[in-house]
Amino acid sequence: MSTAIDGLLFSWSKNQDYGQRLVADLTDEQMGVQPGPGPGVNHPAWVLSHLNAYHPVIEAVIKGELFDDPVGHKFGMKSQPEADRSVYASKDELVADFVTGHERVERALREADDSLWGQPLALERWVKFMPTAGIALPYLMLVHENSHFGQLSAWRRVQGLASV
Repeated sequence: MSTAIDGLLFSWSKNQDYGQRLVADLTDEQMGVQPGPGPGVNHPAWVLSHLNAYHPVIEAVIKGELFDDPVGHKFGMKSQPEADRSVYASKDELVADFVTGHERVERALREADDSLWGQPLALERWVKFMPTAGIALPYLMLVHENSHFGQLSAWRRVQGLASV
């Protein structure tokens, strides 16, 4: 395994831990709370549902496999968080799926070799700005996930909860 894969796995592990800690003290009902009127605030249930939708995509990128464009996913980038808690799985299911997704991605990375970095992406829409797995994976695994964790951290503060 290369140093680059080791570094990515180290950060991925830290993200898994941080993601779990961000919701550990929340009730199932709190997972869907949206401060302010209307949609737009990414509450914990939406954030975990959204991130969970990307885990199979990341795994497919690592393996060089085709995958469905996540833009059209129920919790993809064009979706809006909904206050109706029944739209989302339970907190326990969301967290379990988050952990399982992280573990699957980790396993795929551990089985990969350095040829991974040059693999072309299978999604034409992304090829323009992320032509290879070596460009896409750090973005998907770190930047994308951490930007949503920042939203959860801010959401916690708005709710009067402590930082983690």
